[in-house]
Amino acid sequence: MEYSIEIKDLIKKFKEATVLDNINVSFEKGKVHGLIGRNGSGKTMLMKCICGIVPPTSGETIVNGKVIGKDVDIPEGVGVIIETPGFLPGYSGYSNLKFLAAINNKIGKEEIRNAIKSVGLDPDDKKKVGKYSLGMRQRLGLAQAVMEDPELLILDEPMNGLDKDGVKDMRRYLLDLKTQGKTILIASHSAEDIEVLCDTVHEMDKGCMSKVK
Repeated sequence: MEYSIEIKDLIKKFKEATVLDNINVSFEKGKVHGLIGRNGSGKTMLMKCICGIVPPTSGETIVNGKVIGKDVDIPEGVGVIIETPGFLPGYSGYSNLKFLAAINNKIGKEEIRNAIKSVGLDPDDKKKVGKYSLGMRQRLGLAQAVMEDPELLILDEPMNGLDKDGVKDMRRYLLDLKTQGKTILIASHSAEDIEVLCDTVHEMDKGCMSKVK
């Protein structure tokens, strides 16, 4: 069995508060894995540790065979939505993704356009992102996460702000990505999203994790 993510004895403390309490879990490649739990339970913090955004107090996170903070600072081949995606409000969606794509310089115009189309937006729309609805911004965030064709997607509440049709589109799209062999770790408050999408489900509660499915 191949794992995209392996987490061993992970602890994260802020002064006296333990935010992640001895997490041990592995997420298999090519599956959709769900994280559930109330706000403040540790879901987002766990995702930040996996992405190398926040260093753990102790323990280790291995993504695609590399230890975060030792072998690499930030995992390669990972697309991420954590909290509300941040974009430059005075530019179009396409321009925003073009600026971001230039950081790694791996992809060109065609891949950016295809990513925008794949989430139901128009790459030729000149509307500035500052005028986007929350749902449109969320779609653009997913386009950013997938545009470099990552093996692993880490998505924190990706359905935020989407209407019913938008949620259906997004579920279909994520399941399609799974058929392409992508691994997806998704945190959601929606029991239906978790039921429809996930092969495994883990619950976070006060920094502790337990397997539900």
